[in-house]
Amino acid sequence: MSQITLKLEKLTCPSCIQKITDTVNKLEGVFKTKILFESSKARVYFDEDAVSEGDIIQKISEIGYGAEKI
Repeated sequence: MSQITLKLEKLTCPSCIQKITDTVNKLEGVFKTKILFESSKARVYFDEDAVSEGDIIQKISEIGYGAEKI
């Protein structure tokens, strides 16, 4: 299992966290997504044989939020 830490942009409320979490968790190979609203950081646990870091970042971007690996 791999993990990536992301700095998220455009988080304005707890429903943003839920939307990102639900979307990322639907990706094949993602086990868990944990987001801290106060710091706008996310940690995603995933199987790198099934999904890439780029796929995760792109999916977040597709729903209107920014994400950058830190």
